[in-house]
Parts: sequence; structure tokens; C-alpha cells
Amino acid sequence: MPRESREHRTSQQHQSGSRSAPQGEQLSQQQVQELIRQGGRLLVEAAESLGPRLQRGNLTTNQIRNIYGTVKQMEMRGFDANEFVLLKPKLAYAAARANSNGARELKDVLSWAIDEVGNDETKFARFVDFFEAVLAYHKAAGGR
Repeated sequence: MPRESREHRTSQQHQSGSRSAPQGEQLSQQQVQELIRQGGRLLVEAAESLGPRLQRGNLTTNQIRNIYGTVKQMEMRGFDANEFVLLKPKLAYAAARANSNGARELKDVLSWAIDEVGNDETKFARFVDFFEAVLAYHKAAGGR
């Protein structure tokens, strides 16, 4: 990225108060926790960055949808923190089975997000929004 573009982007992020990950950089645990707390623009910017990276990391749409389907079922039944935290071992299993960088990154990001949600139903709704946005940006980046 040309230096002027980077400076302009950094300036825009500073003005908006956003601390999203620049394109191509992995999200940190702190960034994931913050996006689950705040939602909105920060959530969308993080998903916009993560979706294409997952696609380049050889994660398929079907692999994402397997976990996303479980989350949507949880949403329809009503939030249950005990059931929700059990998603972490499912993510670990799916990442090990897929054996791709994209699967490992999705496991890390969603596991951090699950920890941040805890027992908070409002944060669970943001988790679902974030996951949906990641899926959309993955598909938009050419995910199969």
C-alpha cells in the first residue's frame, strides 16, 4: 500500500475512533473482544478484513456454514451460555480436521469472541451478526 494511502487510512481510523485490523493482518484477541462489546462499524470492518483472509486460507463456505448453522440453531432456541461455550471444542475439532490456515484463524477469532460473550445475550447477538458478516465477506471474496 502506498505511503499516502496508509497515512490517510490511519488518519481516518483515528478520527472515527476505529482500531480495526488493516487489510491482511490477523485480528488480535483484544480487537475481537472490542468488536463484540461495541458491534456496529468495528464489527463490519473486522469482518471485511477477515472474510477474504479466510478465503485465501483455503477455508470453504461449507466449512463455515457447518458452524454457522449450529449458531443459528442456538439463536432460534434462545441463548443458552452453557450450550454456547460448547461451540469452542466443535471449532477446535473442525479446525484440526480441515487443517488449513483459514480454519485455524476462524477457530481463534470465534473462540475469543465466545469468551467475550460469556453470559451476555446482547453480546451473543453481536457474535451472530459478526459471524454472518464474516460469512458474507468470505463469499464476496470468492469463497466456495
